Amino acid sequence: METNIKEFRNLKGLTQQELADAVGVTRQTINALENARYNPSLVLAYKITKALDQKYIEDVFTIE
Repeated sequence: METNIKEFRNLKGLTQQELADAVGVTRQTINALENARYNPSLVLAYKITKALDQKYIEDVFTIE
């Protein structure tokens, strides 16, 4: 699964740790998501989408 987490996170001026804190996961989880080494649950994908101020999960996550 490809993600645009890093791009949207940088636009908001958030660090990986700040995003992780906002959605209740570790910084390592955010790093793994950004590097396509981990697929999130639907709940986590929704939380990340909202934390990044995006309207649609599909804007942040793309299934290959």
